Amino acid sequence: MNFIFFSPHFPKNSAEFCTHLQEQGANVLGIGDAAYDQLEDKLKSALTEYYKVSNLESYEEILRAVGYFTHKYGKIDRFESLNEYWLEQDAAIRTDFNIYGTKSDFVHNLKQKSKMKEFFRKSGVSTVQFSTGTTRESVESFIQSAGFPLVVKPDLGSGASNTYKINNEEELQHFFDTKPENVAFIIEEFIDGVILTYDGLADRDGNVRFAVSHLFENSVMDVVNTDNHLYYFCLREISPEVEEAGRSILQAFDIRERFFHIELFKSHKDGRIIALEVNMRPPGAWMTDAINFAYDVNVYKEWASMVVHNEVGGPYEGKYYTGYASRKNHKHYAHSHEDIYREFGGKIVNYDEIEEVFSRAMGNRAYQFRSPELSEVRDIRGYIQQEEG
Repeated sequence: MNFIFFSPHFPKNSAEFCTHLQEQGANVLGIGDAAYDQLEDKLKSALTEYYKVSNLESYEEILRAVGYFTHKYGKIDRFESLNEYWLEQDAAIRTDFNIYGTKSDFVHNLKQKSKMKEFFRKSGVSTVQFSTGTTRESVESFIQSAGFPLVVKPDLGSGASNTYKINNEEELQHFFDTKPENVAFIIEEFIDGVILTYDGLADRDGNVRFAVSHLFENSVMDVVNTDNHLYYFCLREISPEVEEAGRSILQAFDIRERFFHIELFKSHKDGRIIALEVNMRPPGAWMTDAINFAYDVNVYKEWASMVVHNEVGGPYEGKYYTGYASRKNHKHYAHSHEDIYREFGGKIVNYDEIEEVFSRAMGNRAYQFRSPELSEVRDIRGYIQQEEG
């Protein structure tokens, strides 16, 4: 299998995917904008050849690179970045070179939140009410139905960038008066609840071969807008309602040979499961590592085996709850790094600095820790993020 991995040096865990593709027998070809000498040794070992471009945004350069690899190695079997930002470009290359995977005529259904809603309806899973109105007048009937508070967010993209909670008429008018003209927004009803995810691997035949669930009790939107620290838990088990909703959504999108990450609200008001958005790539914020720690699995290896052989190991059982707790440089914490290791060293399974581009949401540095008991990972999270005063 000739597999082109686009931007294999960023984010850092891309090297893990490349390494396991190579171990599964794939011919891994890299296209990136970093100098070859700057690639980490592990990535160099995984790549059969690396093609440096001056600009990852230049479609002409990418075309030339893929053409070069095609001439030298034969038909390209896969082209992937596993990165939300590049999904459209990935699809365009697959379309132009007739490579297996999502093409340009479908990728917008996976990128635009407004288009996802149609698939949620098809799946039978409740979804968040929304409007794509571009003026205050055009959203009047929606506001009469949904009421305040509301959430405004870009229709394209993931994460919480340019995502705000609107509490009243004055804030709504301010949004319409100041919103960028070149960005399409959607307005959604605000759901008071927690986020439960459905993450995993769907094979070439559309079968879910491995799945897990994470719990987010503080919203990423609030974390970004208040410059707060983030935490979440990778759960040992998937609740039946999340499993049912997740599988229905995957079937509606007809997802095949993908890592998937589906975000669902569980409403505090009535306990309903409500679809928020889908991301057909590995989850971010170190969640792939959290999965590995919770299930004692190597999800990078399982993904590579699925891509190359359409095989996934297991079944795997959740043995631990894995917590993630970040810290921000501007905050003053009650306990030092040394205190944390002295108190919970046996439970800490990962600690590292966060790449600057992700720090607003993920924190400046973060810990991962695990325990068979959710109450214990909650206690560790509280200790790590306890502030002075």
